[in-house]
Amino acid sequence: MESRAKSMGHAIHPILIVFPLGLLATSVIFDILYLITDRTGFQVSAAYTIAAGVIGGLVAAVFGLIDWSAIPAGTRAKRVGAVHGLGNVVVLVLFAVSWLLRRGADNWDPNAGALVCSFAGIVLAGFTGWLGGELVERLGMSVTDGAGLNAPSSLSRRARARGA
Repeated sequence: MESRAKSMGHAIHPILIVFPLGLLATSVIFDILYLITDRTGFQVSAAYTIAAGVIGGLVAAVFGLIDWSAIPAGTRAKRVGAVHGLGNVVVLVLFAVSWLLRRGADNWDPNAGALVCSFAGIVLAGFTGWLGGELVERLGMSVTDGAGLNAPSSLSRRARARGA
């Protein structure tokens, strides 16, 4: 089943998710580096990457919801997509709470609650990311009917003529 939200022949949601996922994972790395080194720059960097990751996640979610709405009801893909989407909402809430807990602190210093939220968020993001892979790799979501090892470029006339 093809994606509803496309740009230049490719689904938008999988293109966008790399940014928030990378930013949120990087914020956890900054938190770990801060805990190891106690250097102020890491906690500030973590706060900024969390903010950018949450904003990016909200944008990616819009396109994910558009694609999810096209999945036929009663299918495994619909159920997996629902868990994937709702799980990612929880991920974004956990990181947003982590950011809010840092906001009032001196130099964005994370307290234990902020760190727990971030660490729990990245663990859950690993699971929801796996579910996203299950949707594409196993269930064929966003894969065009004309896909294959020798399929033409999505920008070619032949692919556009087939609606791919």
